Amino acid sequence: MTVAEEEAVNPKAYPLADAQLTITIMDLVQQAANYKQLKKGANESTKTLNRGLAAFIVMAADATPLEILLHLPLLSEDKNVPYVFVPSKQALGRACGVTRPVIACSVTNNEGSQLQSQIQQLKDAIEKLLI
Repeated sequence: MTVAEEEAVNPKAYPLADAQLTITIMDLVQQAANYKQLKKGANESTKTLNRGLAAFIVMAADATPLEILLHLPLLSEDKNVPYVFVPSKQALGRACGVTRPVIACSVTNNEGSQLQSQIQQLKDAIEKLLI
């Protein structure tokens, strides 16, 4: 990440994933999109949280204004769902399999999924950031 990108990241975007964790998150988001276990956008992420379907929430730290998705961390904490910020909405959009930037997405739980173990490992890694 360049110095200009570091400055663009809002200090309210906590916890921000480091470069290695960001790659892991993007990889799992891409797989979740293939398995139809992904909801894209702040509104759909809110719905999955309210319905108790979300495994974890990924948000873009460069969303402008950032306040449009700052209700998600509060709701996530109420529902005991881990959440994390990644530096780029453009990269998150690509990982979600769309050409547009995505500011928030939700990976959903699915009991019989092959992704369950990877989701659990990533949830643990995200929870360590929150401590």
